[in-house]
Amino acid sequence: MRVLTAAVFALAGLIFFTSFNTAKGTNIRTDASLLKLSDLIHERSLKNGELDESNAALREDVEGLAERDDGSTRAEDEKLASLEKRAGTQKVTGEAITVTLNDAPPDATAKLPGYPEPQPDYLVIHQQDLQAVVNALWQGGAKGIKVMDQRLISTSAVRCVGNTLILQGRVYSPPYKITAVGEPEKLQKALAESPAIQNYMVYVNVYGLGWKVTEDETVTLPGYSGTVDLQYAQPVE
Repeated sequence: MRVLTAAVFALAGLIFFTSFNTAKGTNIRTDASLLKLSDLIHERSLKNGELDESNAALREDVEGLAERDDGSTRAEDEKLASLEKRAGTQKVTGEAITVTLNDAPPDATAKLPGYPEPQPDYLVIHQQDLQAVVNALWQGGAKGIKVMDQRLISTSAVRCVGNTLILQGRVYSPPYKITAVGEPEKLQKALAESPAIQNYMVYVNVYGLGWKVTEDETVTLPGYSGTVDLQYAQPVE
């Protein structure tokens, strides 16, 4: 059982030392070739949801077995619990804010003089818009972040294909909700100071992109229930 505890400890440590920024990607919403993947992605999304539920149940079994390891010291248990919390695999409760982003109306026009009439690309949520919000919330001291119904961890990648969000193997459509547990004032200050979000607000004011920030009372974010294995390409011999 000490081996199990050591394995969990090592895994949590690996995730903790990985950069907390979500993976940075390019704007791929206007790439027509990638849109052809959408049907396959939707099919796999349902399957991935089922696998996440199964993995969460297995994780609970492992944690139950780890709690029976009476051979570990109190210091080891406390250190492991701290690392698991930082890794995002445990629930986190506290004050929170929720940011909601949405596409603009399809018939939107420029609301302010001096701006061109909108191209279709101006009216939808960009991958970089979502990433900007997530990164700003981390910068503002968020203790945990949930995008839609999924908890983020340090290896989570927020990516878009067309006008849909792909997060940890599942697909979502706007409006997109991002909830962060932390000090509301610091979180909102970080959002306001983000240059990327300041640019997004121009499109909010001119073309009607959706933006809403609400303060929540006590919120409990679920622990991350997906796989924590690092995926990487291997050369073909």
